[in-house]
Amino acid sequence: MAFKNLLRGAAVAAFLASKVEAVDNGLAITPQMGWDNWNSFGCDVSETLLLQTAQLIVDYGLKDLGYHYVILDDCWSIGRNASHNNSLIANPEKFPNGMAAVADHLHALGLGFGMYSDAGKYTCGGYAGSLGYETVDANTFAEWGVDYLKYDNCFNMGQAGNQMISSARYEVMANALNATGRPILYSLCNWGEDYPWNWGSTIANSWRISGDVYDSWDQPDSRCPCDGPDAWNCGLPGFHCSVTNIMNKASFIVSKAQPGAWNDLDMLEVGNGAMTDAEYVAHFSMWAAAKSPLILGNDIRIVPAKDLAILSNPAVIAVNQDPSGSSAARRWMYSTDSTDEYGGSALQLWSGSLKSTTGGKYNDMVVLLINGANETMVMNATLADIFVDSGPAGTARQVKISWEVRDLWANRMSEAEAQAIIDASSATGNATNGYNATMVGSGRYNATKTSYAQGLKNNDTLLLGNVTTTVGPSGTVTATVERHGAALFRLRALPTGVKKRDEL
Repeated sequence: MAFKNLLRGAAVAAFLASKVEAVDNGLAITPQMGWDNWNSFGCDVSETLLLQTAQLIVDYGLKDLGYHYVILDDCWSIGRNASHNNSLIANPEKFPNGMAAVADHLHALGLGFGMYSDAGKYTCGGYAGSLGYETVDANTFAEWGVDYLKYDNCFNMGQAGNQMISSARYEVMANALNATGRPILYSLCNWGEDYPWNWGSTIANSWRISGDVYDSWDQPDSRCPCDGPDAWNCGLPGFHCSVTNIMNKASFIVSKAQPGAWNDLDMLEVGNGAMTDAEYVAHFSMWAAAKSPLILGNDIRIVPAKDLAILSNPAVIAVNQDPSGSSAARRWMYSTDSTDEYGGSALQLWSGSLKSTTGGKYNDMVVLLINGANETMVMNATLADIFVDSGPAGTARQVKISWEVRDLWANRMSEAEAQAIIDASSATGNATNGYNATMVGSGRYNATKTSYAQGLKNNDTLLLGNVTTTVGPSGTVTATVERHGAALFRLRALPTGVKKRDEL
């Protein structure tokens, strides 16, 4: 966030091309949700870890909020079986019952099984990669009952350097997966190399846009070198990328996402302990509004109650799972004199269209205010800026009417309620009966029973947040936002003639 100049809207990304048709495998119509072990455990993986985590995903109500895939990352194999078609061999010490048994267990819980491999000779951890073995490995994954493939980019034998080369390399596995006849969500992890947002949608369901995230709000790291107004053109994606670094990279390419094909901002760091509560709220809000896949990256077995509360907010998740599939875009960004220890000081406005919940001709709107300054700030967003895509300089029709402003964090689960859910699970030996999370506390949303699309259509209050005020024609949304925090609102059009309250 080093650059100081004002950035307004999508004009900074004039290089972006128009959308193309997304891959047609019927998956990820909304961004995928789940859990991946890498951020917390790296290579320390096992059958026990996956099944313990899966049980808690169910018992804490996370499955019923949409967190569906349990994704096994790198370091799970011991090589190939030369006497059996060179198929991959799971490590029998880590997975004594085999991968098919893991898949069966996860499926019995109503969850999906995610697997990892690499479009290279080796995986990033140095294990056997799938380059040259795509058909063999796709068939193996299908036989095991895999539902999701995260496909990495290490040791790619130089098969990179332009969009055609990278696209062709990743397309081989796409075709192999499709040929199995099993629906397997295909998640590219090539770190934004060779601009996957330009070609990923034709072969995959999501694509990483940057180097690996780490648990920091804005600490710079020379191993994640690209920032500022040219960050989209990153020849070395690197790793140890902060949340704000990835946010900036996402801002240039939001138009590339669409139902079935998503910009992947990498896993969530919520619950890993290095950021403040306000930073985790902002992190989760940004990933949701940008329509990134929501993949948990923490150790759920020891999740703090306050972080479980963040991850369990259905009103924020409903923004991410909105059926319109439209990503929020950054409308402006400017610096202040209140810089933190790393030089961060930027304030940002993001907004984006949501499917209407009022039945009128105007869509709902998500509004995200991000405070990167070193102190609490009062932030303002005009309707002219919020609706700039519908008309510049305040000419949009939406600027001429009044809007209901609903705070999407107002009903955040209390820490006490989240702790009660954790305690209830512990008291029953982490028994996966699916009831603790809905019996403890009150009013938890169940997306297994009622999809987010249907819940929004029903005007379920759990998905809409709390009304805080209304904004009149040509008005301004105002919020007091903590240091490194965010305010997230859903705006709903008020019918003409409705009496407004507390109008700004």
